[in-house]
Amino acid sequence: MHFFLQKCMKYEKKVLTLQSEMRKKARIWYSELVRNTTKLLSANVLAQVVGLLIYPLLTRMYSQDDFGLLSLFISMGGVMAIFGTAEYQYAIVLPKSEKTAVGTFHLGVTILCCVTLLVAGTIPFAHPIAELFKAPALAQWYWLLPIYVFLMGLWTLLNYWYSRHKLFGRIGTYQVTQSLTGAGAKAGFGAAGFTGGGLLVASVLAPLTAVVVNVTTSLRALRPLRSVSKSEMREAGWTYRNFPCFSLPRALVNNVSGNLGVWLLTPAFGLTNVGFYGMAVTLAYRPINIICNSIYQVLYQRVSERVQQRFSIRHIFRNLLTKTALITGLAFVVLYVVLPALCGWLLGDEWRETGEIIRLILPWLFFSMLVAPICFLADVFGKQRTGLVFEVLLVLARAAGLMLGIWLHDFHLAILSYSLCSALVIAAQLVWYLSLVARYEKTLS
Repeated sequence: MHFFLQKCMKYEKKVLTLQSEMRKKARIWYSELVRNTTKLLSANVLAQVVGLLIYPLLTRMYSQDDFGLLSLFISMGGVMAIFGTAEYQYAIVLPKSEKTAVGTFHLGVTILCCVTLLVAGTIPFAHPIAELFKAPALAQWYWLLPIYVFLMGLWTLLNYWYSRHKLFGRIGTYQVTQSLTGAGAKAGFGAAGFTGGGLLVASVLAPLTAVVVNVTTSLRALRPLRSVSKSEMREAGWTYRNFPCFSLPRALVNNVSGNLGVWLLTPAFGLTNVGFYGMAVTLAYRPINIICNSIYQVLYQRVSERVQQRFSIRHIFRNLLTKTALITGLAFVVLYVVLPALCGWLLGDEWRETGEIIRLILPWLFFSMLVAPICFLADVFGKQRTGLVFEVLLVLARAAGLMLGIWLHDFHLAILSYSLCSALVIAAQLVWYLSLVARYEKTLS
């Protein structure tokens, strides 16, 4: 009996020691998570403040049609940039082997070069494409599109390379550089009277400058990428084939879904109304999206690591969603009251319509704020196929909402129904993500 009690006491001591070590590791992990998230959020906040401060000046230099053309150009480039990496950028974070990660990066660059050449091959068809959207001004600046696609794809790959190595400061440097360059170029072109394509040229010049600055100041971090191995590229392409097979269609559908408003509203209601809509998305959704991406990048790396080590992740999502819902809900109630007057004061009286549109998209923004930071869970748990199903449902629901407003010739109804349909599908997606976490936690017990 005495021997048995000694064994029990030793076992209990080991358990207490293990629990103490786990608590210590959890505190270290949490502090690092907060520190890395703060780095990205600080850079994002600075970048967004610069963008916000420059818009009252830009709206007095450029017309609603100019901003409508910019929204159309960015939406087209965003879809093409998805093909540029075939979604292999997400696989850069996952492998334990550094050689496999390097091979994945080079595979993404190879695909990007091929896609850029294909986009450049559409330049002779610029006029028919512009007529399709009833935006003839697009034809003159269409040649900028392949450059924009290449820059977006290249930064996407670099972004996840930095995430893999926890170099979040490099990501913040890019964001701030791009924001400052873009704001300065747009203001400079506007002051010089170059309003026709000034916004488009500045939108290409900003990422170009940011990429050049980022690469030239990160040579040590990029040194492993100097070696190119075709065998590693082939192995990475096969190992992570789920990304182009399922994540690529999912991302494509998601991007089409997000840009559906611009594509359908432009021929139906004209560039002026799309300019109001584009400004609403710029002021409301893009800041939210950047903040969510900052949390997403840090969480993706950390949650992937914890899942590999078979650690619990439930408390992370419980705290994140509770705090986000509370803060966002209170902020949106206040914003709903002041938005039209705020936009009129900030952008000029002729832009009050932008505030009305932001009001209409608040339901969509609320659920996006909850889901966007955790949408990597489909990749972590290998559920890309189900994730694709949700994206297809989202684009169908949004198309139905927009078509209702177009059919009734009501611009506001089109945006409101688009927002409500988006909120409904994204809420269902949130429930699914939480179920994935719950299933994982059961496997631990």
